[in-house]
Amino acid sequence: MNHYLTATILSVTLTTAAVATRGHERVPVATETGPAKSCIPLRSIRETRVRDDRTIDFVTSGRKAFRNVLPDACPGLGFEQRFAYATSLGQLCSTDIITVLYQTGGARGASCGLGKFQPVTLAKPRR
Repeated sequence: MNHYLTATILSVTLTTAAVATRGHERVPVATETGPAKSCIPLRSIRETRVRDDRTIDFVTSGRKAFRNVLPDACPGLGFEQRFAYATSLGQLCSTDIITVLYQTGGARGASCGLGKFQPVTLAKPRR
């Protein structure tokens, strides 16, 4: 299996495992902990949390979080909570494009560009 296909399958698996309340979860407060990065290694991504149509939190090994705020809203992303990406590199970068995946029928939605990966500390969710 080539790396390009492996990365795409990995992204689908990770985003399917993301836990969220389909469009009703508020974007938690995030405190910046350093300078934004252009890329993060694919192998370090453990979980993704889609917060809304513009905000995705990537949790990496060691429980480090990176918030990615897309330059523009990505229609359907916040509702579907799932996306795929394709990359030929071993990293996900701000120059990469994500595509919304619909839960029913396996259809694909909007394709949207990523922003920079801002290291953050996420506020604990209120209960």
